[in-house]
Amino acid sequence: MKQKTWLYLLFLSLWGWNAAAQDGPKGVQFYQGNFKQALAKAKKEQKLVFLDAYTTWCGPCKVLKTKVFPDKALGDYINKHFVSIGIDMEAGEGPNIANMYPIDGYPTLLFLDPEGKVKKKVLGLPRGGAQELLSIAKSIQ
Repeated sequence: MKQKTWLYLLFLSLWGWNAAAQDGPKGVQFYQGNFKQALAKAKKEQKLVFLDAYTTWCGPCKVLKTKVFPDKALGDYINKHFVSIGIDMEAGEGPNIANMYPIDGYPTLLFLDPEGKVKKKVLGLPRGGAQELLSIAKSIQ
């Protein structure tokens, strides 16, 4: 009896994992290269750039990552029209990027053209969450 229960639980866990894997990634998918590479990718794919300028200590930045960016509708739209990149403004290339753009606080969300020109800047956590950010992204096109 214990063996049947164990097999049943194994089947359920594998089935659930497989179903989740088939759904594909949800939410905003962030490019793992550097900023210059993200611009080049956007230019090649004829997309805009979505830059999440954050810091590790920023509470609202963490809310974006856990509550806003995982939204499926937001991710579907952003992933189709933008190359997204998240940059810690206090590490790696972050300080140089912070000198290039008007960063007045965190988080700062920048919508850029493939040349790096700012099309829209959003300071802070959008009060309307993913839906507000989606509306902003749609207004850029």
